[in-house]
Amino acid sequence: MEYRRLGDSGLKVSTICLGAMTFGEADEKSFMHKVGCDEATSFQLMDRALEAGVNFIDVADVYGQEGLSERVIGKWFEETGRRNEVILATKFRFRMWPGPLGTGASRYHILRAAEDSLRRLKTDRIDLYQIHMQDNDVPEEETLRALDDLVRQGKVLYIGASNYAAYRLMDSLWTSKSQHLERFVALQAQYSLVARELEREHVPLCEHQRLGILPWSPLGGGFLTGKYRKNQPAPDDSRLSKWSDRLNRFDTPRNWQILDALDRVAAELGVGVAETALAWLLHKPAVTSVIIGARSLDQLNANLTAARIKLTEAQMDRLNQASEFDLGYPYTFIKQVQGRW
Repeated sequence: MEYRRLGDSGLKVSTICLGAMTFGEADEKSFMHKVGCDEATSFQLMDRALEAGVNFIDVADVYGQEGLSERVIGKWFEETGRRNEVILATKFRFRMWPGPLGTGASRYHILRAAEDSLRRLKTDRIDLYQIHMQDNDVPEEETLRALDDLVRQGKVLYIGASNYAAYRLMDSLWTSKSQHLERFVALQAQYSLVARELEREHVPLCEHQRLGILPWSPLGGGFLTGKYRKNQPAPDDSRLSKWSDRLNRFDTPRNWQILDALDRVAAELGVGVAETALAWLLHKPAVTSVIIGARSLDQLNANLTAARIKLTEAQMDRLNQASEFDLGYPYTFIKQVQGRW
């Protein structure tokens, strides 16, 4: 397993991050109903990930319901005593209790959400605390000052952002610098062969400002696993078979072209399609660690092999070309003039 610095911080994390959104069997109130795994399987996944060299686990207070996934991790920490082997990341922002302050990035919500997460996770610190999405109703300085206070108190070690517009992220970094507040060291964002829009603004921004990118949904919600084929129904046990409207959105010539290119490169390497898609991300210079989800040990073991795959420059070029997307204005104009944007 390779370890990389997270942004401009001194924190070193494994290139594979175990995503915990599937941890715990959520009831029908949760968006993860029937697509998660039970507690025993969650424990096995964490044991196996650490055995393979993974030192990074990502969760959020909203995963499951009422902090279910955090509680599963907290119980595992309690039973195994392995807390100090893990770089623990969690997130806040979305609704966790009723009322106007039950959601958002106000000082009130952040401080209460952090205490709740610490209690559920049975730990005295959160290694990477991330805002799950920007809050347009709250001044960025208020959010950053609350996070800065948590760092000063030792309850949080590093802070990160997720699902931020590029302008807001840059504004946040400037606020941190000008007001002498803690700054984000990472951006967690959707990024995959089928979702490359991040490359318009966010990737150059993160490279310039030295933020590590943590891709979520690196397999396009499951589309890049190799389970799906053109003009064929989704397998009954697949995630997209439960969310058929999402599968229909993937039914485009570009996406089938991407799968075809992945098939060919994977065959050359003698590995799976999903692992090849993950390896493509790990070869992107701005990416620090790729967040993978798993509901079984077989899925986890397959995805772990991505950390060892070496793609040639020619193979990267083929995947890049197959997944080219419309840059739009002004990026296409800038690229025409100077060859890059």
